[in-house]
Amino acid sequence: MLNRGSLALRGLALLFSLLAFIIMASNKHGDWKNYDKYEEYRYLLAIAMLSTLYTAGQALRHVHELSTGKQMLEKRTSAMVDFFGDQIVAYLLVSSSSSAVPLTNRMREGADNIFTDSSAAAISMGFLAFISLALSALISGHKLSTQSYI
Repeated sequence: MLNRGSLALRGLALLFSLLAFIIMASNKHGDWKNYDKYEEYRYLLAIAMLSTLYTAGQALRHVHELSTGKQMLEKRTSAMVDFFGDQIVAYLLVSSSSSAVPLTNRMREGADNIFTDSSAAAISMGFLAFISLALSALISGHKLSTQSYI
């Protein structure tokens, strides 16, 4: 049950991270309306890409373990990677999303357009990916604390 819940949360984190990455990478509308002109948006894009790669790798590992019944990593190593990886990537996601919010709010005061709407959508996806990974980290922490190999 916990393994499937963890896999579902990782799948959601993968989906939200991928959406944040795609939305921000395609957020180029000419002149000042290009994401790459703003450090906060480049940071959000980089972390969304990192999160997508991490969650895809973790989801594939969990699918393999559930389908074959064989562990790819030693059980203790797997639990530690899950717990610390989830926490690190979750904090990076909330950091990058939080850094982009003030810039987007300032821009929306001047002009509310497709660029600011796309930026807000990418930020929202980053926050949703954070929530998914934070919940996954709770499950990972629970699994880590209940094992006898600690």
